[in-house]
Amino acid sequence: MISIENIKKSYGKLEVLKGVNLTINKKEIISIVGASGAGKTTLLQIIGTLDNQDQGLISFNGTELSSLKGKKLAQFRNSNIGFVFQFHHLLPEFTAIENVCIPGYLSNTPKKEIELRAEELLTMLGLSDRIHHKPSQLSGGEQQRVAVARALINNPAVILADEPSGNLDSKNAEELHQLFFNLRDKMDQTFVIVTHNETLANMSDRKVVMKDGIIIN
Repeated sequence: MISIENIKKSYGKLEVLKGVNLTINKKEIISIVGASGAGKTTLLQIIGTLDNQDQGLISFNGTELSSLKGKKLAQFRNSNIGFVFQFHHLLPEFTAIENVCIPGYLSNTPKKEIELRAEELLTMLGLSDRIHHKPSQLSGGEQQRVAVARALINNPAVILADEPSGNLDSKNAEELHQLFFNLRDKMDQTFVIVTHNETLANMSDRKVVMKDGIIIN
């Protein structure tokens, strides 16, 4: 589904990625692990088109991402890639369902259709009684599930998650990890997860180890 070939990235004289090759298959949960500074988050940001590589190619279901610019790239990102971060980044002035709907509104899908899907997702994630609550009224685990629903709203081909359970206690982290596998099984969802959580990494279909800007296994 996603082919990554010889990706290199430097910031000034600092080489962060030194030639990364990786293939990501549909319905696969991949964990990327390694010490801080290994290049994990930079790789995730480049896959998600939030940053540009200096060299190399990324092909996404046959589309070469470097061929997309400006609005076309933004539209591709919004339609094909969902993001879950360590800190949920929910907008505090909006309710759970309003936060989930935002990427959908940007997709030009009819508003009613987006709101119905948002409600279905929140219900599926066990938040049917929290739909109209604002983030400050939700627990950390609930906020992260809202963030997962937001990532799913446009039926993305892949969800990229950067330390998604890093800010959660062990119980909520375990529930979030199980949620990813349930979504893979029920919705054929693909996940690429940067994590320091060894339990999650070992549960994954594949554990990719990075060191000093390259993949070592």
